[in-house]
Amino acid sequence: MPVIKIYDTTLRDGSQAEDITFTVEDKIRIAHKLDENGFNYIEGGWPGSNPKDVDFFEKVKHLKFEQAQIVAFGSTRSPRKRADQDPNLNQLLKAGTEVITIFGKSWDMHVQQALETDLDENLRMVAESIQYLKKNTEEVMFDAEHFFDGYKHNPEYALKVLKAAENAGADWIVLCDTNGGSMPWEVHSIFETVAGELKVKLGIHTHNDSELGVANALAAVKAGARQVQGTVNGIGERCGNCNLISVVPNLKLKMGMDCLDAKQMKKLKELSAFVDELANRSHWNHQPYVGKSAFAHKGGVHVSAIRKNRETYEHIEPELVGNQTRILVSDLSGKSNIVYKAQEFGLDIDSADPKVQELLEELKRAERLGFQYEGAEGSFELIMREALGQREEHFEFVGFRVIVEKRKEDEAPIAEATVKVMVNGVQEVTAAEGDGPVNALDKALRKALTRFYPELEEMSLYDYKVRILDESKGTSAKIRVLLESGDQNAKWGTVGVSEDIIEASWQALIDAIIYKLGVAPRHAKEKAESKPQPKLERRGSRFHLKI
Repeated sequence: MPVIKIYDTTLRDGSQAEDITFTVEDKIRIAHKLDENGFNYIEGGWPGSNPKDVDFFEKVKHLKFEQAQIVAFGSTRSPRKRADQDPNLNQLLKAGTEVITIFGKSWDMHVQQALETDLDENLRMVAESIQYLKKNTEEVMFDAEHFFDGYKHNPEYALKVLKAAENAGADWIVLCDTNGGSMPWEVHSIFETVAGELKVKLGIHTHNDSELGVANALAAVKAGARQVQGTVNGIGERCGNCNLISVVPNLKLKMGMDCLDAKQMKKLKELSAFVDELANRSHWNHQPYVGKSAFAHKGGVHVSAIRKNRETYEHIEPELVGNQTRILVSDLSGKSNIVYKAQEFGLDIDSADPKVQELLEELKRAERLGFQYEGAEGSFELIMREALGQREEHFEFVGFRVIVEKRKEDEAPIAEATVKVMVNGVQEVTAAEGDGPVNALDKALRKALTRFYPELEEMSLYDYKVRILDESKGTSAKIRVLLESGDQNAKWGTVGVSEDIIEASWQALIDAIIYKLGVAPRHAKEKAESKPQPKLERRGSRFHLKI
């Protein structure tokens, strides 16, 4: 069974979509999620191109990834400039990743018109850049930009570019359908020809401008590609990239290729929703494989048949990708997901326990109100613990007040919050000013509780997102607030929903603090008890902690 490496470029190519913006913390959370899901390569960005990517690579140096390798991305050297003096190449090395991907021109028109240089100089740019990087890093990939268009216009030169990369020592050569206009039969035929000309490992990078990103990637794998590049949910510039959430199950379940294992496959739906949540956009209900409606059946012949045999109207078992069959008239199923998640949180619960059904009903009620728990695992775990009688109440809420005052037109408003809480029969009243009402409320709440729980000083608020749920209602619309909080051991997401942004924020803040006080210490203790002793492992010229 051929092994296909999965190369994710959500954090770089995906973030180029006009409606997508990731913070550095978003990128780190997504990177860890991709690692948990078994992805082989995670392209983090272009070092030196912007402060955000510089910050990401600096922080990621100190983080541990179980399986995935972080990749720095950039271009070949500039025309008529030495590779060792090229700022872009040296920024790539400075990022400190064990894998570097550079792209270069393989279409003669681009060489002459975009780069404004000659064809031979472009070949030298490709070869010298790869040679320089190979002297200083372990693995170098070459993305042949616009390869399929270039091959169709000048096949001889396009192949020369690939051979220059191969002879220079590239570990992978990736053929790119950058404009997204090729047809699957073209991709298959050209890829097959290239595979017969080169000995280096080959990959495929496709875009979705003709709605064929996934189809073209699969055609390339059929012709010999052993790496597929793409993004979660197909996000990316213009019409997007090849959607890895669709590619992976097609490879595994339809083509018999080895990529992710069964456990990782079951997390695809969760991964898809997680990235959409951090991108602050609604998850596409009709997305193949993982959408809420992907295995939904409504009325008549379909429902009758599906109850007898799911194969009548389902092309795979939805559980294989973390989804489930839904009969819309009664909305069956769901208990298995609850039990699975409980086990993930270390909770002992049986599917026959009546509390599972109660919890399922509570989650459905919350969902109708606008709550979603992808990206808000902290709130989700608190709900489960409450249903099982394991949620600890560390304080009693008495009340809060927020005042926002603007005194002059050219001055920023002043926000002040007062919070009243009761801890072990002692009432605490505190006030704080902040950069806006939510920040003031957060400061006042922590100030009130830190006297009793000094460990709250370790807790930080990393991210704050707001989404309007029903835009048609204007200023009276419901709002969902997603927070990411954490300490030195872990990070967790919490959620709140209300027509009032302050109330929604308060709900998420309360959950974040309760999680810190009651749940986070448990997980830290469990992790410490199960953690093996670290050992030093040599990878190339560097030593790493092996857990």
